[in-house]
Amino acid sequence: MKINFCWLGMFAVLFCAPVSAADLDRLEVEKRLSTAGKSHPADLRRKDLTDLDLSGLDFTKADLWGSDLRRSDLSNSDLSGLNLDLSVLSKVNFSNANLSNTSIFGVHAGGANLSNANLSGSRFIGVMDRANLSHANLSHALWGADMKNQSMGLMRASLNNANLSGANLANANFDRALMRYANFSGANLQNTVLFGVDLSGADFSGANLSGADLSGTRLEETNFAGADLAGTRFAGIKDKSKLKGLSSARHLDTAIID
Repeated sequence: MKINFCWLGMFAVLFCAPVSAADLDRLEVEKRLSTAGKSHPADLRRKDLTDLDLSGLDFTKADLWGSDLRRSDLSNSDLSGLNLDLSVLSKVNFSNANLSNTSIFGVHAGGANLSNANLSGSRFIGVMDRANLSHANLSHALWGADMKNQSMGLMRASLNNANLSGANLANANFDRALMRYANFSGANLQNTVLFGVDLSGADFSGANLSGADLSGTRLEETNFAGADLAGTRFAGIKDKSKLKGLSSARHLDTAIID
């Protein structure tokens, strides 16, 4: 199957483009945040904020669109409701940060640390391969494919090899995402939409998948040992023998497999 990655190429060009603003340090960032208001947000737009300690700060009245935050520490910070579109987030530390209801579109966040972060209600399209999302809250997150931009190729979330162990993904939408070899062990995926997702080699051991929709997914070597499959939908599964651990899965008799 041929996959169009031209949209990723576009993001790479944007990420490599020179940043127009000069570097800022933490003291300057704190100064801008202290004088910010709803009508006059702190101007951090397209700023180079790489390798900074920005932990514990309130960015809710800041403009961070297109900013370069690579390797920066934003742990325990509040970024709720922000537009982080086209920002650069690779290897950033968002552990315990509040990212609820954020828009994160066209972003590279590979290797980022989002453990225990609040991403509930967020919208994400981009690359988050190898990210740490253990025990993160992604409930009601809208990380499904952007079907309005097909001329640019399928724009979707990529979480290959991501760690989502113990995460809360209840009622979230990951339609057509790439999640190969992702770790969902012990995660809550109750009523989660995983339609058309590539879950090859993923680990759902001990996860709660009750009511989840896995229709049309790729499940080669996917592990369901000890998972709760009450009412889980597996439409389009042709060969159940490829699924690992089904014999120890709970409520398999109520799963919808056709």
